[in-house]
Amino acid sequence: MNLEFKSRLYSLATAILTPVVLFRLAMRGLKAPAYFRRWKERFGIFPNPNFKKAILIHAVSVGEVNAAIPLIKALMEQYSDYDFVITTVTPTGSDRVQQIFSNQVFHLYLPYDLPGAVKRFLKKINPSLAVVMETEIWPNLFRFCKKRNIPIVVANARLSELSLKGYKWVQSLATMAVNNTKFVAAQTQTDAERMIRLGCDADKIYVVGSLKFDIIIEDEILVKGKEIHQHCANNLIWIAASTHQEDEKVVLEAYQYLKKKYPELLLIIVPRHPERFQSTAQACVHLGFNTQLRSKIGLYDIDADVFIVDSMGEMLEFYAASDIAFVGGSIANIGGHNVLEAAVFKLPVLVGPNTHNFAEITQLLHNCNGSRLVKNADDVIISMEELIKNPKTRTYMGNAAFKLVEENRGAVSLTMKLIANVLSNKPLNKDMQARKYVFKNIAEPEENNT
Repeated sequence: MNLEFKSRLYSLATAILTPVVLFRLAMRGLKAPAYFRRWKERFGIFPNPNFKKAILIHAVSVGEVNAAIPLIKALMEQYSDYDFVITTVTPTGSDRVQQIFSNQVFHLYLPYDLPGAVKRFLKKINPSLAVVMETEIWPNLFRFCKKRNIPIVVANARLSELSLKGYKWVQSLATMAVNNTKFVAAQTQTDAERMIRLGCDADKIYVVGSLKFDIIIEDEILVKGKEIHQHCANNLIWIAASTHQEDEKVVLEAYQYLKKKYPELLLIIVPRHPERFQSTAQACVHLGFNTQLRSKIGLYDIDADVFIVDSMGEMLEFYAASDIAFVGGSIANIGGHNVLEAAVFKLPVLVGPNTHNFAEITQLLHNCNGSRLVKNADDVIISMEELIKNPKTRTYMGNAAFKLVEENRGAVSLTMKLIANVLSNKPLNKDMQARKYVFKNIAEPEENNT
C-alpha cells in the first residue's frame, strides 16, 4: 500500500470521524461554553488577514503555550517585520494566548486535519515558517506545508513511549510527516531516539533541551504573589496545581489530617480544566472544608480552609504566593504536568508517580532533591509534615529546584539558531553541530513506564 493511498485513506477516516469529534466538542461545550465559539475556524473558515509574510506557531493547549512564550517573544523581537499567527486546539490555550499577547498576534484554532480545511487555512495564512510545539504530528498539515514549500520546525519536541506506541497504526504516515520537517529540536536524547524509532531522519534532529527551563517570570507576577501571601500573613500555603479528580481525592484525604494538626495550613487548588471548577468545590464542601472561590470573593479570608482558583491564567501568581507545591496529573494517570512552573519559584515539589510526559525533567528534579515522590495520601502526609516542621528543608529543596532551572536554560537560544537557518539561511555554528543527534543502532526497548 503506497503512501498516497494511505494518505487518502487517512483523510477519509478523518472525515468519517469528524461528526464524532464535533459531538465530543459539543459535549465539552455544555461544561465549557467556549468550545461552542469560533467553530468555523476548525474547518479553516475565517476572514483572510492578508499578511505579506507570517510565522505560524502551533501550541495545542495552555501548557504548550506557556512553554512557547519565551520562544515566541524571542521570535517577535528578532523578526519584528513578520506577522505572527498562533494556533491552539483548546479554549484554555486561546485564553492564555490572548492574556499574554493580546492583539500582538493573530490567534486561530488549528483546523481539523482534513485536506480542505488545511488547504484553506494555509492559503490564507501562507506562513514563511511553521513552528510546531512538542510533537503534534498531523499528517495532512505537514504534507500540505511541504507541498507549499512551508518549512516546519518542531520545537521542544518530546515523544513518550506511550505516544510512540499510539502512532503505530499510522506509522508510515507519521514517518512521512516528521520527514517533511526541516528540523526537530528535541528536548532530550531519549526523545531524539524515539523520534528515530518513529522514522525521523537523524540528520534533522538536534538535542537542545527543554524550552520549559527558559520560563519567563515577570516582576509583576512576583509582586502579586507576595501580596497574595501577605493577605493572611500567618498562613502556610500549600498549592495543588493542575489537578485532576484523582489528584484531588488524594490531596484532600491528606489535608483532612494535616489541617487538624496544622491549622495555619491553607490549601489552594488550581484545577487543570475549567469544567471541573464546580465539582472540585463540591468535593471540598462535602468533606466539611470552608471552601472559598476566586470568582466569588477575590481572595480568601482568615477562616478559609480551601481556596479554589476557578479562573484562568493566574496559576503562576498563586505559585509565587505559595510555600509548598503539589503538581497534578501525576497521581491521576495523565502523565504529569510541568514541575518547572513550581521549581522556578523556589518551591519544594511533591509529585506523583505517573509522569511519563515529563519523565526526564521530573527525574532531574528528584535527583537534585528538589522534589519528593508521593503515591498516596500517607506519602503526602509524611512529606508535608517534614516540610511543615522544617523551614530549612523547604528552603533547601526550593533552592535546589531553582538551581536546576537556572543550570538548564538555553533551549530558546539554540532553537532560534535552527529557525535562523531556515529564515535567513545562516549556517549552524559548531555549538549547534555538537548538538546534532548522532545516529546509533537503537533496539526496541522492553516494556517500561516511561
